[in-house]
Amino acid sequence: MAAEDAPVPEAAADTGRSGPHVVPVSGDMDLDHAGELRETLAAALAQAPEGADIIVDLRNSSFCDSAGLNALLDARRQGVRTGHVLRLAAPSHQLLRLLELTGSNGSFPLDASVPG
Repeated sequence: MAAEDAPVPEAAADTGRSGPHVVPVSGDMDLDHAGELRETLAAALAQAPEGADIIVDLRNSSFCDSAGLNALLDARRQGVRTGHVLRLAAPSHQLLRLLELTGSNGSFPLDASVPG
C-alpha cells in the first residue's frame, strides 16, 4: 500500500466470483497515479471471466485529470476487445463534469452506487 500522501488504486477485488469484478480506487486518478490505475484495470480485465463486467468503485476517489481519464478510456477499449464492460460506480461530480467536457460521457455505463 502506498504512503498516505500518495493515494493509489487498490488491487482488484472479487476475482474469484463469476459475477462482476469490483476494482476499488482510492485517491486521485491523476498523472502521478495513472500508471498504477492502468495496471490495476488491465489485471482486472485479464483475470475476469469472459463477459464479466468490471466495476470501477470510485466512492473513495474525488479527482480525475486527463491522465486518469485516458487510463479509464484505454481500459474501456481493452474491455471491448476482450468482451468486458467497464462500468463507473459512484463517480464524483468532478469526474462527471470531466466526462461531459471531453465528450466522453457516453463512453461508460454509470452507476450511482456500487452494486451490492
